Amino acid sequence: MVNVDEAIIAKYEYCGEHFEILVDPDLAADFRNPDGPDVAIEDLLAVEEIFKDSKKGDKASDEAMNKIFETTDPIEVSKIILEKGTVQLTADQKRKMQEDKRKLVINKIAKESINPQNGLPHPVQRIENACDEAKVKFDPFTSVDQQVQTALKAIKPLIPIRFEKVKVAVRLPGSAAGGAYSVIHGFGEIINEEWQQDGSWIGIIEMPGGLQNSFAAKMAEISGGEAETRTIK
Repeated sequence: MVNVDEAIIAKYEYCGEHFEILVDPDLAADFRNPDGPDVAIEDLLAVEEIFKDSKKGDKASDEAMNKIFETTDPIEVSKIILEKGTVQLTADQKRKMQEDKRKLVINKIAKESINPQNGLPHPVQRIENACDEAKVKFDPFTSVDQQVQTALKAIKPLIPIRFEKVKVAVRLPGSAAGGAYSVIHGFGEIINEEWQQDGSWIGIIEMPGGLQNSFAAKMAEISGGEAETRTIK
């Protein structure tokens, strides 16, 4: 629980009623971030009180809370205030959250997209440059998936790009196959597999197109350079 002196104000106004709570600035930001960690309301409140004016210490009346929230439970009311109201984040917080969201969106695009002209992934730097050129704005309080679509639409006129899954065939020596299973599942879905007479394992994995190069590199690492991979057209 944050110290009252270090807390910031979250506000909510509705039907002429005004409500405020005192919250931890970092935990409140995490709570409002759709891609952030789960945060318990109890952990981010400086005090479990609902105010009409927190600077004056004036508490909201039970009548006003029942009218707007249909409850006087400070935890339930605080949750609604955080979800629907405004939080006075610092400039540094906003900048950091925007940069964090920017990285998540760009990395997701790089992971799931390909250049349709050659079937290969785009380097992250190329996607970053395209987003900068298109002046894509990143909102810390909008989900990654929503912003991926917005960014993709903005950069399509600048670089050839589309989301596509690919099938990659891999042959691993028997000594490496068993330990590679969990790693392979982290890249995609095994849609076919079989053991060969020489003890090697062959699998076909469906994965986001942007992962094919990193998948090949990981298989080579696991197998000591003995893995064979190829993208199936």
